[in-house]
Amino acid sequence: MERDEERFQPTLPQLLKAEELGVRLEIVGGLPMWESSPVYRHQKEVDRVRASIEPIPGSDEGCACIHAADVYVAFPDGSLKRPDISIFCREPDEQEEAVKLVPEAVIEVISKGFEAKDLEIGPRFYLSQGVRDVVVLNPYTLVVLHVRPDGAERLVSPTEIELACGCRCVV
Repeated sequence: MERDEERFQPTLPQLLKAEELGVRLEIVGGLPMWESSPVYRHQKEVDRVRASIEPIPGSDEGCACIHAADVYVAFPDGSLKRPDISIFCREPDEQEEAVKLVPEAVIEVISKGFEAKDLEIGPRFYLSQGVRDVVVLNPYTLVVLHVRPDGAERLVSPTEIELACGCRCVV
């Protein structure tokens, strides 16, 4: 069995190179995970949700509700993931490399065949890294899973969700 430091750790340029083959690669807890590039329906859902993200009127959180789609985020444990939507309260410093700022919230849209990645692995991982809200939308069943450190709830899309950071969105 190989030791952790001997594991192959792809670099960001290597991960980006995989896109030429139509594959999205992520590293979660030292393990490579892949997913096919999103289809049009998936991207439409991401765009719809992003268009609805805004600060909650009267919120004291002061979040700028900056959102980015499909950018690599370098998490504190060394993992590299590409959430469908990352929501930050301020503009990330990194412009040409993986973002090191942990998102306040992450929204994932399930792709057929990759449900386990988004439902079983994603929420637990994101919460362990300090993300305060994880939202998973299944566009095929319209089920929305909203997970926070203190629990989870199942909703039906479309639904408005108020995030702990002071933003809201319609999923």
